[in-house]
Amino acid sequence: MYIPFENLPGESRVWIYQSNRKFSEEEFSEIETDLKAFVEEWAAHGTSLEASFLLKYNRFIILAVNQDVQAATGCSIDSSVEFIQGLEKKYDVDLLDKMNVTFKLGEHIAHKPLIDFKKMVKDKAVTANTIVFNNLVTNIEEFNDAWEVPAADSWHSRFF
Repeated sequence: MYIPFENLPGESRVWIYQSNRKFSEEEFSEIETDLKAFVEEWAAHGTSLEASFLLKYNRFIILAVNQDVQAATGCSIDSSVEFIQGLEKKYDVDLLDKMNVTFKLGEHIAHKPLIDFKKMVKDKAVTANTIVFNNLVTNIEEFNDAWEVPAADSWHSRFF
């Protein structure tokens, strides 16, 4: 059951998928339609999930579930991953590789393999103040407070 993202409680679980490239406006519009249909039908053991999604920066897909109503289970999480894999195939993108880093360079959003990000740190092309996307946040409250943060305030800090 689709619920507007802003109406979900802060404890709602989130999963963040980042694309290795920026989606076009047309692609993002199609993805939004597909996500809405998926979330409307998303269920755990036959019980509808109170769920939502956000699309950010033409690059990020954020899924959320109100675990107080019905917890996402292994099967329901698997179905969401299958949905994401379908988007990967349809749009020829990588959404599941967690060994990539997305960060801001001014107003531009950059996406690099972790090894390249580490090299950029060494070369001082990025600093502890560089805004990174901490995709390890687990709920909406963390998403709101700690998703876009200086690298020094996220797991990326280990590279400085």
